[in-house]
Amino acid sequence: MPKIPRGRRVGQAAVNALRTLLEEHDHIVQEISGQNDFGEDFYVTFTDDDVTSDTIKVQVKGGDSWRRGNGYVVPVDRHRDTWSEGNIPVYCVVYDPDTKKLYWANATQQLRRSGSFHEPRFIGISPNAVLDDTTMGSFVAQARRYVGRYRGRQAVLTHLEEMSGAEFDPADHVLHFVNGDDEDLIFWKCPGDAVATLLLSTQEWEPAWVTLESLMRSKLQLPEPPDGLGAPEIDLLTAEDLGLDRTELMWVAACFASTRQADEGPEGELVECEGCPSCTGEESPEHGSIAADVAHAYVLELILDRIDVEPDLMQRSIRAMREETELEANIVAELGSLETEPRIVRQVHKLSRATVESVDDIEPEAYRLAILYLIQRIYVGGPSLPLDEQVRIIWRIPEPTGRE
Repeated sequence: MPKIPRGRRVGQAAVNALRTLLEEHDHIVQEISGQNDFGEDFYVTFTDDDVTSDTIKVQVKGGDSWRRGNGYVVPVDRHRDTWSEGNIPVYCVVYDPDTKKLYWANATQQLRRSGSFHEPRFIGISPNAVLDDTTMGSFVAQARRYVGRYRGRQAVLTHLEEMSGAEFDPADHVLHFVNGDDEDLIFWKCPGDAVATLLLSTQEWEPAWVTLESLMRSKLQLPEPPDGLGAPEIDLLTAEDLGLDRTELMWVAACFASTRQADEGPEGELVECEGCPSCTGEESPEHGSIAADVAHAYVLELILDRIDVEPDLMQRSIRAMREETELEANIVAELGSLETEPRIVRQVHKLSRATVESVDDIEPEAYRLAILYLIQRIYVGGPSLPLDEQVRIIWRIPEPTGRE
């Protein structure tokens, strides 16, 4: 009797496992005809008590041939344009027959982040990207947020992110202005903070840190702040530094005024922003009030200090992360794309003072992957604090007791 090829059996097992999991959580699965290989196997429409309007497409692969040293991959082949430019985002899911587990990645997001100059041959999937009963909630939340990126206010934020390369939190104040020469200005500030970031197309979107006082200082001949009252780690710029004309300066001043009013709320009372140092007195996670290059250099020094003392820190941190069951879905998605690049992974595993002296010696992707492996969270306090108090790290592997 003819035998069914093992590859076909495993492929069908992958389809069955994913369909069963999704339907057990009441999501709607519609299979796409397999007569032609269009790179998608399912439409999945999410439910939340009722049927939502959020739908994704899924490419399912099964078998150990998709396994790699740092996770799993799905070949892009000829599907790049449809996966990256379609109206419905595409997710890749791999079923490992040995572990009997499903692993996921947002293929559309990975391809769009890679840009047109670097076209990856594979979609990377992290071993942490497990899709099961316990992670279904975070997976669905991430997918629905991604589907909704072109709706309402989020559509505006998405457009400005794609234009400037920044990543905004939905709670941030983000305002946009186009001057008479069709040049773009973006005002970006955390609720309650005194320091804002200006992103200008004329400055190639390099972030500029400003306060209302710093912008007006040269215009009004205001004196420099006394020693100890400023923020020496931040290069606060003036209107002249940025080449702002009167109209642009008035717009930025209006942004400060309107966001201050929004922070105060309808009763004139301060609206607390969770984790924002300006309104709660607590530290905020990874906030941009400290100059990025200073923060990166400082965090890298702390990382290299620990690796000097604990040479096996990276390996222990990776093992700890692999056992983490509550990683945020956006971090899991980012791991997939970073761990696919052998060059990046090699840099991370060799990270030490012998290979890196400054942030210029390590690729940004490798630096980011090292942070994801080693650090759970970075908190940044108010800009008036000394640098060693302004930045606080929560390590994935706690520092040895008794260390200064």
